[in-house]
Amino acid sequence: MIEARHLRVLRAVAATGSFSAAARELGCTQPAVSQQMKALEMSTGTPLLIRTGREMRLTQAGEALVRHAATILAGLTAAEEEVAAIAGLRAGRVRLVSFPSGSSSLVPGALAALRAAHPGTRVSLEEAEPPRSVEMLREGDCDVAVAFRYEGAGATEEWDDLVVRPLLADRLVGLVPEGHRLAKADAVTIGELADESWIAGCPRCRRQLVEVCRGAGFEPRIDFATDDYPAVIGLVGAGLGVAVLPELALESVRAKGARAVAVEPAVRREIVALTLPDLAQVPAVAATLDHLTGVATAGRRP
Repeated sequence: MIEARHLRVLRAVAATGSFSAAARELGCTQPAVSQQMKALEMSTGTPLLIRTGREMRLTQAGEALVRHAATILAGLTAAEEEVAAIAGLRAGRVRLVSFPSGSSSLVPGALAALRAAHPGTRVSLEEAEPPRSVEMLREGDCDVAVAFRYEGAGATEEWDDLVVRPLLADRLVGLVPEGHRLAKADAVTIGELADESWIAGCPRCRRQLVEVCRGAGFEPRIDFATDDYPAVIGLVGAGLGVAVLPELALESVRAKGARAVAVEPAVRREIVALTLPDLAQVPAVAATLDHLTGVATAGRRP
């Protein structure tokens, strides 16, 4: 019989490449890892790992088992949490992953409301941009992922296997220095900024910027690129270029020396909360989704 603890150990060995590294990650001894892998191979009746030099490599059977492990472990987690809630323990655990501007704007209010309504629920928060955050969800490393995708990117963002809770549409806005010729404009077209120096944000936002500019008939000259939104705003405020940022990125940062202007035609990204179908039945996860939706709805822009 395949046991969940054996699957967790196999995933750790596959991820780290050795018994000793897996033991450190799991907080146990190397002999314990070796024994559990031997037990798992006896249960399956076939080798799952091959030693190649100092590393362990998965056999074809091992790869198949690791591929199914995330779904199996997520289902077990869902079952454990739901049974605990039914039994009246009134406790829960949610591992939340969010991109930085979501962490600073949507997540705090949602978690405060969740704690007030369900004080026994524990929530951990880790930051990751999509698609990494979505991969973490599918791999069983988190329970809820707050993610985004840009309009028109649906073909490359396959979420059909996930529960998708729409939160809001986040518009992109232009950011120019206060003394810029367009600083007092109500709105600008992206083409009016064609000759400017550009400061780009996260890799996904960077790609979106290039696509929007190419759609307007020019290639942006990107002089600076940083994943840190306050740094983008600071560089613009210092007069070193212009940028296009999501509105959420501006909510918790003082745009000193910079001015936000509307961009036409409007470009938006869809902000969502994602989870696995099994996990959506867990009361603590469902409550987290509800509170994220509530905070997003309360602050939704017209």
